[in-house]
Amino acid sequence: MRCPKCTSIEDKVTDSRISKEGSTIRRRRECLECGHRYSTTESLVRDGVAVIKRDGRREDFDREKLVRAVRAACHKRPVDAEQIAMLIEDVMDALEAQFENEIPSHAIGEGVMQRLRHVDQVAYVRFASVYKEFRDVAEFVDEVSALGKPKAKTTDSL
Repeated sequence: MRCPKCTSIEDKVTDSRISKEGSTIRRRRECLECGHRYSTTESLVRDGVAVIKRDGRREDFDREKLVRAVRAACHKRPVDAEQIAMLIEDVMDALEAQFENEIPSHAIGEGVMQRLRHVDQVAYVRFASVYKEFRDVAEFVDEVSALGKPKAKTTDSL
């Protein structure tokens, strides 16, 4: 790792913590040249996972694309980066347990929406408005109205 302050590659790990799910490790580091302290996160690399788009196309899974979408939905909301990271890990863990190497895009979207609904309802509506491709204000209002109603239990693992 390069120090974000002086770009030195000489550092030492002062603390390591494994996430609750065991899929990521957070390391606290200290630069041996300038003494700057910083954190890094290590996570599993998910190779060979493809996303099946609505139109049937397949593309490689891009975690950063998902992170950007969730961050955009949570912009200026009281949701911190760790909550977003945990949300995405939860979604990916559930999807990998349910699917092999190909994951339908609708399953990703539904998994994110289900979790965002409990994290922040405004972020949920923002994400849903893009994911569900609302065509008019009525669809938007219907979705917001549905937030006040208890959601029916599904048998999905997501």
